[in-house]
Amino acid sequence: MRRLHGAVARTGWSSAMNSGVRVGRRETFSAAHQLCDPALSAEQNRERFGQCASVHGHNYTLEVVVGGAINAHGYVCDLRALKQVIHERIIADVDHRDLNHAVPWLAGLVPTTEVLAQAFWRRLVDHIPEGRLELVRVYETKKNFAECRG
Repeated sequence: MRRLHGAVARTGWSSAMNSGVRVGRRETFSAAHQLCDPALSAEQNRERFGQCASVHGHNYTLEVVVGGAINAHGYVCDLRALKQVIHERIIADVDHRDLNHAVPWLAGLVPTTEVLAQAFWRRLVDHIPEGRLELVRVYETKKNFAECRG
């Protein structure tokens, strides 16, 4: 078996054994939103989205998972660099904001958890510092989440 250099070589792992390693970063943000389809009447929106048709807020949790081989430093992805990308590409725009009106890249979208997961994926996929983006998961509550996978 071919050995990798640096930290990986010291552990005795082969490149075949470490090719599927995943690491993740979890961030939180608070934001307001309203589930409202502008093509529908207020009554139709209430029927479709229930109490979420009114403006309300959540304390969201965002999880980002990156996969790949462990590099010579023992990392799949430097989590400090990943944190910076997540903050620059997402958190800085959404934290303590109205997702319907204050985030230009969400304009025209109904900001459901599913839509947020997909939009966050698009914001991150070409900006991951190392490895490949594998998962974006957005928790709207402790019990409800949506995710996008590569």
